[in-house]
Order: sequence, then structure tokens, then C-alpha cells
Amino acid sequence: MKTIIYAHPWEGSFNHSILEAIKKELDKSNEPYKIIDLYKESFNPVFSPEELRMYGIGETPYEKVKEYQKIIVDSSDLIFIFPIWWYDMPAILKGFLDKVMLKKFAYLEENGVWTGLLTNITKVNVITTASMSKKDLTENGNAIQGVFIDSILTSLGIFKENMKWIHIGDITDPNNENRIKFLESLKNYI
Repeated sequence: MKTIIYAHPWEGSFNHSILEAIKKELDKSNEPYKIIDLYKESFNPVFSPEELRMYGIGETPYEKVKEYQKIIVDSSDLIFIFPIWWYDMPAILKGFLDKVMLKKFAYLEENGVWTGLLTNITKVNVITTASMSKKDLTENGNAIQGVFIDSILTSLGIFKENMKWIHIGDITDPNNENRIKFLESLKNYI
């Protein structure tokens, strides 16, 4: 099963068009998938004192987090769709990673050495939008490839070779032709 983790609040956004294009492709091929729509589900990225107390032992007081973990365990592919704001992922997605990718679920840690447990994930596509190009983003800290993909996701046991970052820059350009071409190209990755 594929799981789409979607982080954009506005249904009129190009990110939403990306989500709809991917759903259409998956429906056309009858592939099973789930969507975790963080804004639609009102996911709270802020730790409560109770959550933080349980975080260190890899537990959570929230059933929704356990539901997300079950979806991820049942998945072979993850598709992240989000805008890049201030050179990085939205806070809601970072909070999702903090709260869901817990010790004993996503990784084990012993004497400072991490062992990733999400080896069931065989493919990850990270699809981003921004006002700047991928080249500009990578020259300004590289939070997506360098941190999110190469550090966070690989620490969870996902092989870097199985991950792809797909980006469309200049999103504020009103030229619909570039957007249409980008949407059409997504079927090559899904």
C-alpha cells in the first residue's frame, strides 16, 4: 500500500493539484493507498507535557498517532507532498515526524547508535513546491535532501537509493504550462 502524507492547508494550492493528480493515477491503476492530510485532520504538531514525558520511552497518549503508525507499518511506499517555507518543511510536518516516528516504532537507539525499523518502506517520493529552484534550495542549507531525506528518513531504515526528491520551483509564476507539465510528469514516479 502507498501512503500519502500531505501538508498544505489550502485546497486551492498547487500542492492540492499535485495530491489530486496522484490520487487520479493511483485510482486509475487500482493501487491501494491512504492519505494522511495533516491540516484536514487538524494534526497538532506541538508536544503536550504528557506527550513529551512519554516521548523518551517511545510511547504516546494519542490514538491518532498510533493509527498513523499502523498505516505506515502497512505501507511499502510513502509519498510526501508539501510546500517549502523558509527553506524547510512546514512545522506541521516536522511535528508529525517528531510525534509519530518514535523510538521502538521507527528506530531503536543503543549507546548513541540508531537502527532504523521502517524497513518495510521500499520507496519514498518527496514532492515539494517553492518559489525558488531546487538548486537555490540546496545552496541555502539543503534542508530537504541533506536533512529530511539523507538524515531523518535514512535513520528510520529507509535506503537512500529508494528515495527521490521531486521539486517544482517558481511556483508563483502564473505560467500554467509548467504546472501542467509537472503534473503530467508525476505518473513517471508514482
